[in-house]
Amino acid sequence: MKEIEEGSKLQLDFGKIAKVAAGSPDVIPVAVQNADTGEVILLAYTNEYAMNETLRKSRLVLWSTSRQELWEKGKTSGETFELVEALVNCEQNSLVYKVRPKRGSICHTKNMQNLPRNCYYRRINPETLELENLDP
Repeated sequence: MKEIEEGSKLQLDFGKIAKVAAGSPDVIPVAVQNADTGEVILLAYTNEYAMNETLRKSRLVLWSTSRQELWEKGKTSGETFELVEALVNCEQNSLVYKVRPKRGSICHTKNMQNLPRNCYYRRINPETLELENLDP
């Protein structure tokens, strides 16, 4: 079990934006939201090419800042997402993609039933700063 992904200790990566800017300077953040439930299921990044592919295919395509490559969500896992709507913020430096899952959820982690979950599956306990798994 990976402590960062499955543990209860809060270990936020406050240097992530600096790392992204250094390794992928031409990206902006994208909040990915389930169009049916309103739940935010992922925060990711896109560049101009990935955004154009998302709009052209009406499917979720992102830029992987860790692998430095195009990431067509579900291409290998089958967990694909139909683009319903793309929104841009007032400063045009971030996006919200409203998507509809075709099958399953979005995260690379799995719960005890071996099903993918949404990426925001843990809650911070404000008293202890421990993480509580909402989808074990």
